[in-house]
Amino acid sequence: MAGKNKPVIALTGATGFLGSHLMATMLKKGYSIIVLGRTAKNESLKERISRLLQWFGIDRCLDQVTCIDADLSQYNLGIENKEYSRLCSVADYVIHCASDTSFSESKREKVMAANVNNLQGILEFSKNANVSFFHYISTAYVAGTGVTYCKEILSSAKSFTNVYEESKAAAENIISLFCQKNSISLSIIRPSIVYGDSQSGRSLKFNALYFPIRSAQSIRDIYLNDLRNNGGIKATKNGIYIDKDGYLFLPLKIYLPHEGDLNIIPVDYFVNATIKIIENCSQGGIYHLTNNFPTTMKIVAKYYEQLMKVRGVEIIYGPQPDNLLRNPAEELFDRFIEPYRPYLSDNRVFDRTNTSLATDNLNPPEFTYDIFKTCMEYAIEVNWGASIFG
Repeated sequence: MAGKNKPVIALTGATGFLGSHLMATMLKKGYSIIVLGRTAKNESLKERISRLLQWFGIDRCLDQVTCIDADLSQYNLGIENKEYSRLCSVADYVIHCASDTSFSESKREKVMAANVNNLQGILEFSKNANVSFFHYISTAYVAGTGVTYCKEILSSAKSFTNVYEESKAAAENIISLFCQKNSISLSIIRPSIVYGDSQSGRSLKFNALYFPIRSAQSIRDIYLNDLRNNGGIKATKNGIYIDKDGYLFLPLKIYLPHEGDLNIIPVDYFVNATIKIIENCSQGGIYHLTNNFPTTMKIVAKYYEQLMKVRGVEIIYGPQPDNLLRNPAEELFDRFIEPYRPYLSDNRVFDRTNTSLATDNLNPPEFTYDIFKTCMEYAIEVNWGASIFG
């Protein structure tokens, strides 16, 4: 049953990783949600949402959801006038979670269109609906490059790691100006890198933290197959073998630009902290959902070796020597992880003053081997998302 005194939420990005997890928990807490989304792959928006609710085990909550086919790039979100007016009359808050998360410079036009140019529609909806709050899901990395201490203030950075960071920083400033002009309270929620549920390991997306692990697993499997089915021709040539303990010795030197951390949070923390912010912050603000005790790639590499029964992975901080001869496994891994490399040894520290106050000092868990194992075993079980819905 929907909560009688809870605000009605208009949510974008409900079929994405963060948006779907946020939607599921808010439904369980009794919220009514207007999902603004689109049909995809011959599946209606309602069918997409129904499938997600089944995955979360909350089919019973479907009657709390109103699915509206919307196009953020169109006037009135592409919604017929009468229906648009009706939605404006019932929506209390907007949570804007929809985003193109591509890092690729070749996709700059598409990313900027989705994350910046398409803001006008959802902002005008917020104004027309006279919502009391606009909650924007951004990223901690709007801080840009060349900064070490990142405050909970709007970004004025001029240099970014990729177009995604740049687009989110631009969006924050546009949204802030609009909300200020139209007297709409604004919260900007900035997660760092988000992985699956720390308790169950379940996740709907397997990039970021998962990508280096998946890449290393794929390389491991290539050489295990060679050793078992092809006499180890490729493996022996590259000094790869199965040792006396049954572990695969796989020499894999991973160069990272400098010593630094990997700032990751589980999706259950993201959801719980975000809901606390939504329910507790009366004036709005900017909130870093980050980890005060980040892990490192050296720790993650040890976890990987233990889980995958591999030895030989070595994390090296500093520039890769010129003319360094790389073995085929290293060359392949380098290509796989290149977009994520800057985040794997990060020196940025994130201010969490606002977050601590709004969330009653809620903190993400330490990234232990048990959490790593639970998350990666689930990822492997669903073939890194390929068989997630059966």
